[in-house]
Amino acid sequence: MSPSSTRPVHARNLIDGAWTDSAKSTESINPATGAVLGTFADGGADEARAAIDAARRAFRAGDWARDRDLRAKALFELADRMTERREELIELLSLENGKIIPEATLEIDLTISKIRYYGALALTDSGRAAEVKPGLYSMTLRQPAGVAGVIAPWNSPVILSVRSFAPALAAGCTVAMKLPGQTGLTNGLLYEILRSTKSLPAGVVNTFTESGSAGARLIVADPDVDVISYTGSTGVGRSIMSDASQHLKGMSLELGGKTPMIVFDDADLDAAVPVLTAAITTFTGQFCMTGSRILVQRGIADELRTRLSAALESVRVGPGTDPASQMGPLIDKANAERVDRVVADAGAYAKILVRGGVVTEGPLAAGAFFRPSLVETDDVQLPIVQQEVFGPVATFEIFDDEADAIARANATDYGLAASVWTRDVDRPLRVGRELEAGTVWANTWAVIVDQMEEGGFKQSGVGRLNGVRGLEEFQETKHIVHPAPRAA
Repeated sequence: MSPSSTRPVHARNLIDGAWTDSAKSTESINPATGAVLGTFADGGADEARAAIDAARRAFRAGDWARDRDLRAKALFELADRMTERREELIELLSLENGKIIPEATLEIDLTISKIRYYGALALTDSGRAAEVKPGLYSMTLRQPAGVAGVIAPWNSPVILSVRSFAPALAAGCTVAMKLPGQTGLTNGLLYEILRSTKSLPAGVVNTFTESGSAGARLIVADPDVDVISYTGSTGVGRSIMSDASQHLKGMSLELGGKTPMIVFDDADLDAAVPVLTAAITTFTGQFCMTGSRILVQRGIADELRTRLSAALESVRVGPGTDPASQMGPLIDKANAERVDRVVADAGAYAKILVRGGVVTEGPLAAGAFFRPSLVETDDVQLPIVQQEVFGPVATFEIFDDEADAIARANATDYGLAASVWTRDVDRPLRVGRELEAGTVWANTWAVIVDQMEEGGFKQSGVGRLNGVRGLEEFQETKHIVHPAPRAA
């Protein structure tokens, strides 16, 4: 439902195969200009109740849970329908979320490939069978868990929702999903694509947009939802785990991060500096894997400080739809001001290398623009090191040797990802083995593939997404025992 369309721009919810409106209608705002893009049906507990009930009916009454051919067909068709509307999705995501066009393109293209991967995985199964004793046969079968509750965030709403609901569908679950109000129109276009997927039965995917939390809380707490997949902050993740504990629901939570980018003194800085800059500024730092901690070995600290500071100061900030922009706005002005306060507070206890800050003058002043910041400190206990900023802000921290680098990297409660930069062929494995992180990159950053799992250690979450494990999060394992003794 692109703003360039001739139709009125009002996004509705999709429940039980039908369009539904909400009592509340909310405006969608372009974060680059403050202009109104359209409106969306802003749901809550009523929509969540309807979504859960429809998903439960579809799971019990239809063939979805048993028919893997149907599931594969629907997912492949969904990928085709998304491909047909790829350009609309890219344009609208950039307008409403603020991503620059290359980042919006990356999100949509990765989404399409992920849907196809899980379509193929719907046809793939594994288990064990054995004659465990004479005449006693034993086998394991995987079955869908039931109704999956999906709650996805605004920073990458298309791929992060699909990353949860595509494996849920491939596993045979039905879905009740809440998407965020900040991307209400983008959500609506995704709902259109889901509804146009003719092989997807009504009630299998039920989804609504919500600015508040009443609907999301119902999905988490309701006994008719069997498994939860949530991507978002650690604080909310803890609350979800607590609320869902009464029913002992299956749980997949990908939460916050403070990714250390560890640069050893033998690293190729010509290769590293552009990636470190991107790690801080991609998605305007609104990314759980943002490279928000630059750990550098003392021998090259002066050179990297100079080069990285210059690179961040030269980043071209502007509207996501402007081809010249290298970094778009934050999601809204309130978040730009929040991030600015974090940097201002850090100035009281750390050295500000690049101040950056809110853009308050010129044509960008109407938007939620924030120039990147870099803060130097040697104290890993400071708030700027320990707390996720969720903006284009990084710390610059110096270490002496491998042991010091590992200790510093592991010094926060987070453990989602890390990156190691070195020319030593063995060091990434040697250091990576000791890092408390679910993903470790060697001389690169933010490379995610559909076939391999990702997820967090420590306070960065539980469970895994992507890969076969991503599907298994939505399945139960059943052990079947069949005595069939040899005939007399």
